[in-house]
Amino acid sequence: MTTARTINEVSIILAEDDEGHAKLTEKNLRRAGITNPIRWCKNGQETMDFVMGNAKFEDDPHMDCLLILLDLNMPILDGYQVLEKLKADERTKKIPVIILTTTDDDREVKRCYDLGCNIYVTKPVDYEGFSSAIRQLGLFLNVVKIPDLG
Repeated sequence: MTTARTINEVSIILAEDDEGHAKLTEKNLRRAGITNPIRWCKNGQETMDFVMGNAKFEDDPHMDCLLILLDLNMPILDGYQVLEKLKADERTKKIPVIILTTTDDDREVKRCYDLGCNIYVTKPVDYEGFSSAIRQLGLFLNVVKIPDLG
């Protein structure tokens, strides 16, 4: 039987190639009361390697309950490729994926939902809007239930 966990019991992967956005995202999630471990992955391939326990993450203790904040515009593998791979694999298809990107084109939003994303959030480009949006996301995450992948 699959059980649900609260956000407090999961680790967050922040898949974001822009270091400034990554730091600002983590800072504002913390301001919203998120205390979970947050792992920053700088590109799509690193994100997949971390989730699958491959390459340099092969010997790391692996987390079994994850939530992924996924940027779309990343090097090596972009967010669409990561999302498609995650949702096509039985081992990872239930991991909640929140798209967190500046891309607000309706076709891209539809494409991400068609690929299996759980939530699509557009990051405002201005500092105050961005900070506010991430804090609101953090407040939302405080009440979300996450499926146990086991």
